[in-house]
Formats: sequence, structure tokens, C-alpha cells
Amino acid sequence: MPLRTRHSKLLPALVLVLLAGCRSTPEFDPRYRPAENVLEVVAVLRAHIPDDTYRFQPARDFTGRNVYRSSLLRLESIEQLHADALRAGHMTGVIAFAKGRSFERMRAYDLASKSYLVAADADPALRGDALRSADVCDAFARAVATGPDEDLTDVEIQARHISGTAPETVVAAFEDQIAQLETLGETVSGTHHYYIVDEEIERSDVARAQYFAGLRKILPDGDVRAVAELQRVIVRHPDSKNLNRHLLALADLYVDLAVEYAGAHPPEGLNFDPARFQELIDAGTRLYEIVANQDGTPEKLEASRRLEAFLAFALAIDNDRFTP
Repeated sequence: MPLRTRHSKLLPALVLVLLAGCRSTPEFDPRYRPAENVLEVVAVLRAHIPDDTYRFQPARDFTGRNVYRSSLLRLESIEQLHADALRAGHMTGVIAFAKGRSFERMRAYDLASKSYLVAADADPALRGDALRSADVCDAFARAVATGPDEDLTDVEIQARHISGTAPETVVAAFEDQIAQLETLGETVSGTHHYYIVDEEIERSDVARAQYFAGLRKILPDGDVRAVAELQRVIVRHPDSKNLNRHLLALADLYVDLAVEYAGAHPPEGLNFDPARFQELIDAGTRLYEIVANQDGTPEKLEASRRLEAFLAFALAIDNDRFTP
């Protein structure tokens, strides 16, 4: 067969193969395409503005991301992709207001306030709500700044806080912060900002407990104070979405206390107090069991594994020592 004839017969087959390859190219996942318009993003965000994020985890969009963060990213993408179309400014107020709603749920209160002020200037229909929200975000920013301005879980910083009345000074700062937040809570009662107040109060209480947990080996009766502070968080926030995490934190502290006690007082020695050791074991075990028995929570498996490890440690201690 002539070479030209052979090539003429192979050419259609080659074209079909190439076309088939083009058809098999996977399409871009529609979940990650840019939003079609601003209203699409605003509608999703608006549906979740009233959500109680103190008691429940923030909603997630169809991509699995935090709905407030994903909404902000989508709005910023729209601003970049459609800059020419948005240049007229008809949607400036709506976009700025929606970004303010996202920023405040992400604790970026200064950026939220600025966005609300932009919305107030750009859209008369949004001016009232935008100015009120800007004032609230400014109050949040002031209250957050009232607390200790250092990372009190840092060992070097803690060392500077052990002289004189430094711990009580830190407590006073936390109490001042809580007072401001509670006053703000009265102002925003009945709005979605009230849930943000509860979240900030919880964060302040947790930071205070972490401070004393970090200083427990230095302060007089530090272990007792650390346990009391973690218990305080649990008592003050029984409805929080983070309750299981607070219970795990207290259980972990009891584990540390039990391990430290066994290390300082070897079980084979005469200074080992079986009753004291058993108290620590029982306290930690009960807390782990509370969390491990809650079906449908992400902390269930975590608590179960920690409980197994804790019980394995307890069983390694001479059983005869458990009886006074």
C-alpha cells in the first residue's frame, strides 16, 4: 500500500482519538467556581447571620468551609473579577455591609467597623444598621483590648507575673474585660451580636484558666487554683459548643496531676497516698467518660482514647496501693 494512502486512512482515526481525549478532560468542580453575583453570596450569608454561634458550631457552606469566612472570600473574589462592572458603585454598600458581617464573626472587629462605615456612606438604606453595627464592633474592639495584652501561656511571660500581686492584677484585667462585655451584652440583647458577646466572655474565661494552669507549679496552691479555674469555665458555660473541650481540658489536668504525683511519690514508697492518687484517677476518669458517652460529637473518640491511656497508666500502679 502506498505511504500516502496509509496516512490518509490513519488520519481520521487519530482525529477521533484526540477528540475522545478532549471529551475525557475533567470539568472544573462547580463548587469552587466563582459566585455568579453578589446577591448569591449575600443570600447565603444573610441566612446565617442570626445563628447562635455560642451554642452551635458556625455553619458551613457547600464546600465545607466556615460560612462567614467563605462568604468573605467570595465577596473579595467578586470584587477582583468584576472590578469594571462594580466601578459604578451601585453594590458598594451591600458588599461592604456583608463584609462587615463576616469580619465580626471572625473577630476582626476593627475591619468590620471600617466596612460598616463604608456601607453607611455608600448606601442610605443601610446607613442606620451600618452605623449601629460599627459602634458595636468598636465596643468589641475596646473590650478585647482591655484584657492582658500578652500571651499569658508563654513561660517567660508567666515568670514575670509571679512576683507580688501580679496574678491578682491579671485577674482584675480579666474582670474588667468581662464587665465591659456584659455591659455591651445588655445593649445588644435580642440581636445576633449577643452571641458574639457570649463567645468573647467564654474566651476571656478560658484565657484566665489557662493562665493559672500555666502557673500552677509556681504559685502557692497552684494546682488547686488551676483546677478551680477550669471548673469555673465549665460552670459558667454549660451551654457552650465548646463544653466538651472544657471537660477534656480539666480531665487532662487531672491526668497531669496523677502522673506528677506518682513521679514525686513512687508507689513502692511509704509516702505514696493511695487515697489521694485514687481521687485524681476517679476525677479524670469521670470527665473522660462524660465526653466519651456523647454520641455524635467529634470529641467522643478523642475522649475514649485518652481514657484508655489514662486507665492503662493507673493499672500500671500497684493495685495494692489503691487501698489505704
